[in-house]
Amino acid sequence: MVHLLLPAAGSGRRMGSDRNKCLLEICGQPMLAWTLKSALAAQEISGISIIAQPHDFPEFKSIIAHLEAQKTVHFVTGGSTRQESVYNGLQTVPPDVERVLIHDAARCLATPDLFDRCAIAAQEYSALIAAVPVKDTIKVVDEQGIIQDTPNRQNLWAAQTPQGFEVALLKQCHQQGKDLGWQVTDDAALLEKSQIPVRVVMGEETNIKLTTPDDLTLAEQILRRRWGSLNSAGFINNL
Repeated sequence: MVHLLLPAAGSGRRMGSDRNKCLLEICGQPMLAWTLKSALAAQEISGISIIAQPHDFPEFKSIIAHLEAQKTVHFVTGGSTRQESVYNGLQTVPPDVERVLIHDAARCLATPDLFDRCAIAAQEYSALIAAVPVKDTIKVVDEQGIIQDTPNRQNLWAAQTPQGFEVALLKQCHQQGKDLGWQVTDDAALLEKSQIPVRVVMGEETNIKLTTPDDLTLAEQILRRRWGSLNSAGFINNL
């Protein structure tokens, strides 16, 4: 069993919203509700910590009450960046927990199966990420907009979350990153900078991170296609 950290301290700026994007609705329910519903259904997750700004705590707690969560859900005050938020979350992980998953709350389409797959893999590997092979041809472009290189697509994967780690190892790398001023966009990059191998676990094509208004529309289409009609409470009937 692993503990799940959910960074949810971001703003809705790129969504064109003046509130936390995790509170924006998809199919009649807040984005965070969909993320939590899958996480709560995952058999390999023992507890959850939501890392957010305190002014969002009341609404987040209301979402949890509506879900009638059967797992313990903690709240942790987030930082000014995702990296700082995860650092804060790691300091509050229960002392008996040896493995954690970290999942961006804005990836609300991750399935319980993906959470379980990554949690099981985390018992075997010290560091891993969910990822999918890149389908498009990727170009490396300089500041003037001139193509510099075309990497071999066979070696390119698009990183996702959950990302799983041995708690002591991730704490060590986060502290080193803080001490040396490393700025990274995901936790795996801290281990890469420390020359620690990170395993790839197959992710899901639908496990997109919701960043723009178009992503909200796509997420609703995916949920409706995946689960069918909505019930009166706004949740998909058989989720």
